Amino acid sequence: MSHTPHTSTPTSALTANLTSTERNRRTVAVILLVPMVVALALWAFAWPAARIAPRDLPVGIAGAAPAADQLQERMEQRAGAFEIHRYEDEADARAAIEDRVVYGAVVATPTGPQLLTASAAGPVVAQLLREAVAASSPPGTELQVTDVVKAPASDPRGSALGASTLPLALAGVAAGAVVTVLGLRGARAALTLTGASALVGITAAALAHSWLGVLAGDWWTEAGALALTVLAIGAVVAGLAALLGPKGIGLGALLMVLLGNSFSGVTSAPEMLPEPVGMIGQWLPPGAGGSLLRSVAFFDGSAAGVPALTLALWAAAGLAVVTLGGRRRSEEEAAPAAGTPAPGPTR
Repeated sequence: MSHTPHTSTPTSALTANLTSTERNRRTVAVILLVPMVVALALWAFAWPAARIAPRDLPVGIAGAAPAADQLQERMEQRAGAFEIHRYEDEADARAAIEDRVVYGAVVATPTGPQLLTASAAGPVVAQLLREAVAASSPPGTELQVTDVVKAPASDPRGSALGASTLPLALAGVAAGAVVTVLGLRGARAALTLTGASALVGITAAALAHSWLGVLAGDWWTEAGALALTVLAIGAVVAGLAALLGPKGIGLGALLMVLLGNSFSGVTSAPEMLPEPVGMIGQWLPPGAGGSLLRSVAFFDGSAAGVPALTLALWAAAGLAVVTLGGRRRSEEEAAPAAGTPAPGPTR
């Protein structure tokens, strides 16, 4: 019996070379991708924070001329910093602050300028207005400051409210990812996202309002705002996954966490971020959710319509894609099964 020596075929050698080449490509891709992701994250988070400054920040001027005119001229010396709204008296200026039309107002009084602020609208903005008005006042003038809508005593700097954006974004991404990984589709996926978001909203309201005391509005309205924020984010992630597959989860996380969170302006104000970052942030669910929560928690729902509508549109679009995408995929899977002939009798 003769033995034929075993030799590797050219095909196996080629396969081995292709495998080695593919591994090398993946290694290079990872080496290059990680610094790119880090650079993108630093740009998204550090750049807006390093460029915080007022850009057309709505501010009121109240009082009779010529004192009010002089106040306006001093505020307008910082070109492009403030968007001036004129009011007849202090009462009108207070109403504008409570309605979230302006962040603060300077009132001309016989004893000097009086500054009205709303630390609940953003402690960073309130402090900036205090410094700006004090700097523009005549030397020796004592500035009177009144906080019309105060931030909660348990969170005077707004740190807890600012820190809430990231957990909500992560909760939404997690909900969308879990629905996708578990293979839930159609109406079942939409109901799962809605139920999970509702429970997240209730839990977050219990922690932030009842335990920490950093929210001061109607409890159920706050829970609804939190739930709608999570639902909008989760629906977008699940919808992108239904369209693109698992890659959609990564794209959704990038959009909501990296851009949505860093562009939200919750820690300062959208008008304090570089243009057009502040505007873009309010179009995304994290920024819209932060504005909605601030409105319902401290301003009795004033100026809540636009952010609520923004969140509702994101949620509706995402749920529609999830529902229709799930039905289409189920029909595609059922079609081959229906066309498969039944097995004949075995002999």
